[in-house]
Amino acid sequence: MKGLIPAAGKGTRMEPFTNAYPKELLPVGEKAVIEHCIEDMKEAGIEEIVIVVGWKQHAILDYLGSGDDYGVQLTYVVQDDRNGLAGAVKAGEHVINDEHFAVVLGDNYVDDKKAMNELVKFHKHNSMDATIGAFKPDDVTSYGVLEPGDDNLVEGMVEKPSADEAPSDLCISGMYVFGPQIFEAIDNIEKGKGDEYQLTDAIDLMRENGYKVGYDEIQGSRIDVGTPERLREANREYDLRD
Repeated sequence: MKGLIPAAGKGTRMEPFTNAYPKELLPVGEKAVIEHCIEDMKEAGIEEIVIVVGWKQHAILDYLGSGDDYGVQLTYVVQDDRNGLAGAVKAGEHVINDEHFAVVLGDNYVDDKKAMNELVKFHKHNSMDATIGAFKPDDVTSYGVLEPGDDNLVEGMVEKPSADEAPSDLCISGMYVFGPQIFEAIDNIEKGKGDEYQLTDAIDLMRENGYKVGYDEIQGSRIDVGTPERLREANREYDLRD
């Protein structure tokens, strides 16, 4: 299985830091957050990884190089238009081809290094077409929220709802495993919230078209470093790790 890490966002909530370098290079402990993402992939046995770059792309290439220092093989693709997360995933289609693949967002810090491995195993064991890593944050309004069904199947999802509109407290963690059907779904969605192509819309379209979409709750802490407060939180969690 291959992996894909979207790392093309501008990180406007982290300005002025991200005026100089992409948010994926912000430090959590002694490493850039994207390096933690690569470790998550490698722990799952994934050693061929596509990095989708855009904003300040050369900084990411300079930092990660070929991937040899991390024991992986990195391929870079450019998302020319920052038109949403679905667009970032679509940008890697020609490298992924017709295989199942794992995705973790490049600004995601997850302290359980087995989380991606467990998600991949769940996906394969249950013959899923798409699997979402779920978690339970204190505030659901900043995330895509799942409507869970029986047997860990997803009945629906809402992107960044108000607290009273949220169908559950299970949110999308930024870790996924997809079959190649996700690319066709992305081709058939319109721009959604924020005038961007939302990955949640593509996943929900897969579900509506009869594909098997499930979720598995990841363990431990999951923090995106998209704001100064969350970056500090990620570093506190890193310092408290076993």
